[in-house]
Amino acid sequence: MNPDELARLAQQVCERAAGNEQIEVCVSTGRSTTVRAYNGEVESLRSGVTAAIGVRVLDDGRQGFAFAGSLDPDVVSDTLEAARRNVAFGESDPHQRLAEPDGVEPPGLELGDPAVLSVPDSDKIAAAIDLERRCLDADPRISGVRVAAWSDGWSQSALASSTGICVRTSTGSCSIGAQPLATDGDETQIGYAGDAARRPDELDVERVVTESTKLATGQLGATKPPSEHLTVVLAPSVAAAFIGVVASVLAADSVLKGRSPFADRVGSQIADERLNLVDDPTDPGTLGATNFDGEGLAARRNMLISAGVLDSFLHNAYTARRSDTASTGSAVRGTRSVPGVGIHAPVVATGDIANDKLNASISDGVLVRGVSGLHSGVNPTSGDFSVGAWGHRIAGGELAEPFREATIASTLQRMLLGICGIGATAEPLAGGLSMPPLVVADVALSGV
Repeated sequence: MNPDELARLAQQVCERAAGNEQIEVCVSTGRSTTVRAYNGEVESLRSGVTAAIGVRVLDDGRQGFAFAGSLDPDVVSDTLEAARRNVAFGESDPHQRLAEPDGVEPPGLELGDPAVLSVPDSDKIAAAIDLERRCLDADPRISGVRVAAWSDGWSQSALASSTGICVRTSTGSCSIGAQPLATDGDETQIGYAGDAARRPDELDVERVVTESTKLATGQLGATKPPSEHLTVVLAPSVAAAFIGVVASVLAADSVLKGRSPFADRVGSQIADERLNLVDDPTDPGTLGATNFDGEGLAARRNMLISAGVLDSFLHNAYTARRSDTASTGSAVRGTRSVPGVGIHAPVVATGDIANDKLNASISDGVLVRGVSGLHSGVNPTSGDFSVGAWGHRIAGGELAEPFREATIASTLQRMLLGICGIGATAEPLAGGLSMPPLVVADVALSGV
């Protein structure tokens, strides 16, 4: 089915609303391929197609939901009836109503390039094998490549509701990723880098090879660091991970559930004035770009933190009603879930320190190249975090010996207020986003 056909199907289901029912239908189809190479040969090639439908039925403030992995007419009817039956198990909530058109115009982005569909499997295989070979040739200490992969996907979807919403979209992307192994004697370290784009010719293979092999070889000889409080430089991928956590506690559903340390802080200084954070799904340069949110409202640019001041939370239709405000077009969902609230494309404004001068700007500290256990290591209520970390010491403004088996700890509140530098260049990341490195003062580092 093409997007128009999917939209008609969704509308036809919505037209079955009876009595006081409100019905919302999300339907999608997709295809994907993943190729992995090992030792110069194809390790695996997986491809598949999907079709799915998710139906929400609301009646007297009660919500019922059901989904299925088929668009067969009988399955569609059964899914609607299952959602209706599930209404009986929902609790009545006066704020539980479907989103309604709000007059905001969608950005009209072209999110799918047919070039993704035209790549033959032979070229995908060749790309994965070539990626592995280039990693092995990059440095004599690279002893193997744990993963060298190509992936691509194409999806079409539509959403309709009995409140008059009907939207459709097509999206596609491709990606590569490598995990090379660096060996020195009995020691082995692993690196990783990846890239994603809407067109195959936009993938930066050279950057993936260079970054992944340097990360692997750079950790050879790493030791546990002593415990101390110091200034850290967060590499762009690490900065993006922390910004993602911050964004999650600026989602209104987290606030309403009491799982955000920033509740009731709108209009207050919660970060250093250098920090400007916006969710911008209208930027076609990121794979997080979209024309509509998960309830069919137009995507829009939302300023979250301006010069360190908390401007607003992200809302979907439900949280907006509970908070007596308007949706920010921030509903996120799939066919298998009801709408939540989330960030689409976080953007941190760049600063005034050249990226290659950040180490010199702090003289002594550490560069954190990677973290582990971030989401499980953060308490969303208090903001406390303690996560695994690895990277390099910074001594006299220069990179020094590597460290591993460490933790960094602080709170999200102190981290945001402790930002004392932002890189002047946003560097590309694997998910199609970009992020400048961040400098944060007074972070606890310890060996574990």
